[in-house]
Amino acid sequence: MSGIYTVQFNGVAVTAQQDLLELVAAAGKPCVLLGFTLSQTTELGDAAEEQLLLQLKSGQTTSGSGGSAPTPVATDTSNTVAAGFTAEVNNTTKASAGTIVTHWSESWNVRMEKVVTFTQEQQILMAAGRRATLELASTPGDSITMNATFWVQEIG
Repeated sequence: MSGIYTVQFNGVAVTAQQDLLELVAAAGKPCVLLGFTLSQTTELGDAAEEQLLLQLKSGQTTSGSGGSAPTPVATDTSNTVAAGFTAEVNNTTKASAGTIVTHWSESWNVRMEKVVTFTQEQQILMAAGRRATLELASTPGDSITMNATFWVQEIG
């Protein structure tokens, strides 16, 4: 399991479209988003049910802003090597410019946890220096308190 890290955020009020995760692979170390979980703690009744669009994109040349930069945590507790990739979460100004491509797009029913595990065939290998985002591409009807964990493998 060496080279696998988690990036997370917890208890974040989300009111707008944003990059839930922005990754930039390190020089000489491509990386892969293995999967993620999303959940929320405020939209609990039938009347609060909504579908939000999620999209995995890459190719942006300008970083987003307005979020935070959590430290990736190794899943192998004996791994003392810090992740080479950089991660940002909850950027309310989305990453932009460049030749942006959408690799994956799916809706999330906010009343249920969203668990996505990409099979090896579905994984997107992000070359060294490449930026990728998991984007919340639709606007919530009201504030949603969200939690997320992302699993990222660094290769090399």
